[in-house]
Amino acid sequence: MSGLSKMEALHVFWAFFFQLILITHFALRRWAFDAYIFQYGWIVYALAIPAVIISIILLRDGQPWYFWLSGFLYLVFAVYGYAVEYVLRIEWRNPVHWPVFGPYITLYLGTVMFYWWPLARLSKGYWLAYTFLFIISTILNIASHR
Repeated sequence: MSGLSKMEALHVFWAFFFQLILITHFALRRWAFDAYIFQYGWIVYALAIPAVIISIILLRDGQPWYFWLSGFLYLVFAVYGYAVEYVLRIEWRNPVHWPVFGPYITLYLGTVMFYWWPLARLSKGYWLAYTFLFIISTILNIASHR
C-alpha cells in the first residue's frame, strides 16, 4: 500500500477485510447453513460497529465522502438485516418477500459499492482485485440460498 496516506490505507484495508468476511460468511452459509447461520451469522452485522468507527475516523480526518460513506451504509444495512433476520425472524429469501428483499438488497449493494468504487480513485489494481473478490462472494452468496 505504498503511496497511500494512512487514511486511504485504512479504507483499503477495511474494504478488503469486509469482502473477505463476506466470502467466508457465504461459504459457511453454503455448506453448513443450519449449524452456522443463527449461531454465527450475526457477526457479519456486528462488524458494522468497527466499520462505523473507521468511517468516523475518515470523516474527522477530512477525507472525501466517498471514503467514509460505506461504514454508515453498513450500519444501516446491519441494523435492518439484524432486525429482519434475528429479531423479527422474517423468512424473506424463499419465497422472495419483496417488501423486505428490496431494501435489504439495496442496502447490501450500496454498502459493497461504496467500499469498492473509491478503490478506483486509489489504484486500478485494488479495484480489480476487489472486483474479483466481489465476483467470488456473489457466486457464493447466490449458491448459499436454499
